[in-house]
Amino acid sequence: MSLRERLEKARSGAKQETSERGKPLNVSSPGPGIAKPQSPGEQTQSPVRIRGESVERPYDRELSVVRSTGESSKAQAYDFPREDPHLAIKEKIHHRLVKEIEEGLVERTASSEDRQRLAKEVESIALKVLDEETVPLMRSEKVRIIQEVIDDVMGFGPITPLLGDETITEIMVNGPYSVYIERGGRIEETSIRFHDADHVRHIIDRIVSPIGRRIDDASPMVDARLPDGSRVNAVIPPISLVGPCITIRKFAREPLTTDDLIRLGTLTPEMIEFLDGAVKARLNIVVSGGTGSGKTTTLNVLSSFIPADERIVTIEDAAELQLRQEHVVVLEARPPNIEGKGSITIRGLVRNALRMRPDRIVVGEVRSGETLDMLQAMNTGHDGSMTTGHANSPRDMLSRMETMTLMAGMDLPLRAIREQISSAIDLIVHQARLRDGSRKITHLTEVLGMEGDVITLQDIYIFEQTGIDEKGTIVGKFRATGIRPKFLNKFEEAGIKVPPGMFVNYD
Repeated sequence: MSLRERLEKARSGAKQETSERGKPLNVSSPGPGIAKPQSPGEQTQSPVRIRGESVERPYDRELSVVRSTGESSKAQAYDFPREDPHLAIKEKIHHRLVKEIEEGLVERTASSEDRQRLAKEVESIALKVLDEETVPLMRSEKVRIIQEVIDDVMGFGPITPLLGDETITEIMVNGPYSVYIERGGRIEETSIRFHDADHVRHIIDRIVSPIGRRIDDASPMVDARLPDGSRVNAVIPPISLVGPCITIRKFAREPLTTDDLIRLGTLTPEMIEFLDGAVKARLNIVVSGGTGSGKTTTLNVLSSFIPADERIVTIEDAAELQLRQEHVVVLEARPPNIEGKGSITIRGLVRNALRMRPDRIVVGEVRSGETLDMLQAMNTGHDGSMTTGHANSPRDMLSRMETMTLMAGMDLPLRAIREQISSAIDLIVHQARLRDGSRKITHLTEVLGMEGDVITLQDIYIFEQTGIDEKGTIVGKFRATGIRPKFLNKFEEAGIKVPPGMFVNYD
């Protein structure tokens, strides 16, 4: 549906009212990313929280009632407008866009030429409206208004500038009036606000619609991705009491390289050389760690070591990996449709990948029963496969894999599961986000095998924290444990030379 159709449809269903001053009142939301005008009485309220001050918003009392009683019959507490001094001007620009912009141009934005043309037309029309205004505006205000209108029409509304900021790694929208970011491993609040809850919903719809995902009252949660591969999670009422929420895990436009990880202090050149050999020697590797620890980034770096002449099949919930090899097949899971049918699970994709003649299978993350199929693939000739999983330590990763294998519904004895794990996994790369926000590979751990009913492990490299400096930065060092891994014979079979001092502990 074009911008013209969206606006006209919204306006035709809304009842136009006019105040004594002749300003429009209570016009329903005109379309995706476009703010609806509010009445003068509504605009005098200031629902946003002022940093450093304790200001009661007009809906705080209703929200506390909903939280304490669970009553949903109250008016939606989060759906209150915020004050925007330029809201009326933006609405004039939107109405002019309806009349003057070329029909269908809003939808034809796949090519860069169409996007540039649309941006120029929006800017030109916005300038005409601003020049007609009797109230003088500063140049900086005009620039900001034009940019916000372009972001609403072409981008993702108020968060568009955040998506373009390379220093931001996470964007967290907690309802329309609270937006946080993560920069340098630390969370901070921004001054960015949406107009209302509908505005946030429109942005969510704009994100999920192009990739065939949906979000509504029946399915109030969704995982999606942006065109640059950034991961998106969105939730809406009734499961969210603060309004629609968006969480975006950003990825660099250019994937991080080994040099970047060394510069950031994630690992050392010796560890990079070891991991390079492990991938080329076709070891089965699991990257473990907590949420936001950098598992996907590390998996990307490990995948870059795969030789270019091998066929790689990647399997993910939402495609995030950025492999640079040419022979890559990307598979993505699919949620059920509106009828509850047609879902494609990670487990189904892993099974299908075995029929696609892969040299390597890379699973973005194992969460449940697909773990069993992944282990069986590793144990039946698909060496060199890689995946990630959530865990607090290498030992915890093995325990989680046992639990996830049981989720496959197979009535297997625990010892049989452990034997599968110990024979399939060669190396665990454990990554952690430390208190200062830095991300480090804290363990490179070899899986040795079974001793009785226990899977035995041995650390090859570890990170030791020695203290915290006056700036709150964690001080520590990477060191080899002095143990030579038992899988070095695979290095030799692959013709990979191991430097004499790679595993020497110099402490």
